Amino acid sequence: MKPPAPKAIVWDWDNTLVDAWAGVQAGMNAALAAFGLPLWTKEEVRARARLALAEAFPPLFGAEWERARTIFYEAVHADHLKVLTPLPGSLTALEAASYLPQAVVSNKQGGILRAESAHLGWDRFFGAVVGAGDTPRGKPDPSAIFLALSRLGIAPGRDVWFIGDTGVDMQAARAAGCSAILLGDAAHDGGVMMLQPDAHFADGEELTRDILSLAKEGRPG
Repeated sequence: MKPPAPKAIVWDWDNTLVDAWAGVQAGMNAALAAFGLPLWTKEEVRARARLALAEAFPPLFGAEWERARTIFYEAVHADHLKVLTPLPGSLTALEAASYLPQAVVSNKQGGILRAESAHLGWDRFFGAVVGAGDTPRGKPDPSAIFLALSRLGIAPGRDVWFIGDTGVDMQAARAAGCSAILLGDAAHDGGVMMLQPDAHFADGEELTRDILSLAKEGRPG
């Protein structure tokens, strides 16, 4: 069933609106190298970086995971703004959706996330930017989505679109009672058919066309 027209849109960040993988890879490999572990390729980072560090690092680094996290963030802070790149179509999609309340919910550390949004000049689009550390748990737990929506003054529901690129995003959307909108092919998560989103868009350009069509119809939910 096609989701209802949105009354608000909540976006994932990495690989949904921006390409920040080079910065994430630098942080991961700095931490891995410090512990004598094999380094990750960019493709491995894209496939494996899903959860907030507080959940992802303990299985990798054991009791030393907090030291690994410190190393990771030191490397990321050094270069992440230099390598941050908007994905094709992301700015036009944000502009097309500007008649709606919008927010970002990411498993990226909240301070880094907000610095990246400000660096791109995108704060004007968002009523809330929520990242790891802003709630006790990250996605797929829905608490970060609930926090973002509370800041927008919007109740969760199927007329809230959560747009992301991973299975974790789709799980979080459903846990929050929102429509799960997949952007991209989800190749690292088994593909579109495996995730069964409420709606799927191949890229930002296709999503923009749909949002503009809804705007012309005067259909904020």
